[in-house]
Amino acid sequence: MKIIVIDDEKDVQILFRQKFRKEIRSGTLQFHFALSGEEGLQYLQLNGTTDIYLILSDINMPGMTGLTVYMITAYGDDYNYREAIARGCDDYLTKPLNFEDLKDKILPQDLQN
Repeated sequence: MKIIVIDDEKDVQILFRQKFRKEIRSGTLQFHFALSGEEGLQYLQLNGTTDIYLILSDINMPGMTGLTVYMITAYGDDYNYREAIARGCDDYLTKPLNFEDLKDKILPQDLQN
């Protein structure tokens, strides 16, 4: 299982490696660490997301915070929507994705088109 931990404090990496030493050695868990939201996104862009089980993110970091979370899914039912929002998701987008709507949500007006 691959887990990405995004936190601007380097000590977090040491803590995770110590606490999950057995699982890391056995190959049960794989961790990737990013020191910023931007670095975490860059990792995802370069490596894809298909094998990622979990993303753990700090909230207060320089630059991008850990609070911006959008879910993208083919399941647009009310139950999944309510669950995602209740668990802290900022927005819930369904597939097929309307990329113009997504641009409106994530880009400041001066960067659009």
